[in-house]
Parts: sequence; structure tokens; C-alpha cells
Amino acid sequence: MLDPISDSPRRARVQPRLAELIASELREQILNSVHTSGLLPKQDDLVAMFGVSAPPLREALRILEGEGLITVRRGKVGGAVIHRPDGGSVSHAVGMALQGDQIRLRDLGGSILSFEPVCAQACADDVDVREVLRPILELNLQQTAEAMGDGPVFTHRARQFHDLVVAQTPSRTTRLLVRSLVAIWSAQEEIWAHEASELGQYPTEEAQRSVLEAHTRIAEKILNGDGSGAERSARTHLAASQQSMLSLFGDRVVDASSARAVRGLRDETARQSDSSRLYAGVDLPSGRAWVSSL
Repeated sequence: MLDPISDSPRRARVQPRLAELIASELREQILNSVHTSGLLPKQDDLVAMFGVSAPPLREALRILEGEGLITVRRGKVGGAVIHRPDGGSVSHAVGMALQGDQIRLRDLGGSILSFEPVCAQACADDVDVREVLRPILELNLQQTAEAMGDGPVFTHRARQFHDLVVAQTPSRTTRLLVRSLVAIWSAQEEIWAHEASELGQYPTEEAQRSVLEAHTRIAEKILNGDGSGAERSARTHLAASQQSMLSLFGDRVVDASSARAVRGLRDETARQSDSSRLYAGVDLPSGRAWVSSL
């Protein structure tokens, strides 16, 4: 029978399950930072708060735990520990989605090539960001130079340069999205660096020096406020630097599930989270100033 108002088939209106309603309310509280202690109230208190029995509440907590928003601890010191979403959880979710869709590293690299140079331009165009980046980039360039000859360590330092620029992007939305992609790429590149070193195929010191010189040019343009120049230099460098990995592993599916990938992604997002704090306020190491034109 057709509905006389909508002229469409009549459909039964099913009320959401009670557990889903409770989970929805708690989810909103978590995302809005209502529970500043980092814990949800005790289960007895939640039962009283929602006026429900224990079973639907426990199911609601299982829903939130499955979403990674809480961890339920048992025992005398038990409770529901809150995990508000952050860059790490976003990166892991995106990485799993890419792997599930069988996305190749070549595709991921193309997306980063489209988005990351925009971050360099945005940093160059913001005078406050430039002042924050000045000592940070100087120190990173110094540390990268000191790591030349040690493939995995050099890769780690060189990737930090990209992390630091993206982390200071003025738009927080752009920052979150691009950092997630960069974290996934960096985790793959760390794997590649170890495998390539074991195979004796890691780029030579001459190639590493070219990377350092490219980073120095990008830093100069950012710190001089040359937005369009920073964008062009970043794009040219990314296209060239990606080729080393893509020539060997470009047809590989993004790995977000292996033990090494999970560990690498966790380490990468942790480093992104505190990289600015670790670099901020430091004095430039003794020796040459890498951004020599300033």
C-alpha cells in the first residue's frame, strides 16, 4: 500500500535500540570533553543517570569500545578510560581503509603530492608560523646532515622535515587530514628504508645530499615568505623523492595491519604529536646556519 502523503511504500519506523541511544549520548559527551577526569562515570552511576538496567548500558559501552573511544577496565580500579580521537586514530583508520580498498603506494604518493606542497605555501604565507618554524627547521636540517650515511636514521630525520612543516599548517582541518596521509606514507617509507638497506639498494650519500639540499631550499622559501616558491620547491622535491620508493614498491598495497606497519604508524603519529614541542625553543646547534640567506 502506498502512503497517501508521500506516495511511497509505507515503511515501518523502527526505533533505535536503547543501547545505541545510550552510546550516542556518551559519544557526544566524550567528543565534547564533558568528562575531564579521562574516565566515564562508574557503571552504577551511568545506570542511574540513564534510568536503564545494566545489560543495555554494557552493550553501549561495548559499542564505544569497538569504536576505540573507551577501554573498559575490570576489577577494583576498573572503569571506562576515554580515548578522544586524535591524529593517530585518524591515521590508523585511514590506513586500514586504504589497505581494505587495496590502494597502492603509487596512489597514496600521488595524493600527498597534491596536498603537502599546499601546506608549505600556507606556512610561508603566515608570519607567525614562519617565526615558529625558524629554529625548528634549522635544527632538523643540522640533524639530517649529521645522519647522512646511515640510511634508516637519515630517512627518519628527512621525514621529520615534512612532519614539521605539515604540523604548523595554519588550517587545522588541512593539518589533520594531510598529517594523517603523511603519517601513513612515513610509516611505509620507514619499512622501505630498512628493506632497501638490507638489499643494498638504499640511495647513496650523494642522493641523500640532494634531499638535504632540497629541504634547505624549501626552508629558505618558507622562512623568506615566498609562498608560491615554497609550493613549487616542495612539489618538485616530493615528486623526485617519492621515486626511490615507488620504483621498488610502488605497486605494493598500503600496509596498515602488519606488526611493523602498526608499530611504525604508532611511532610516526606519536612523533608528529610532540615534534613541535620537542623542537620548539631550542638553540641552533653550533656550526653553519643552514638557511644561510636569512
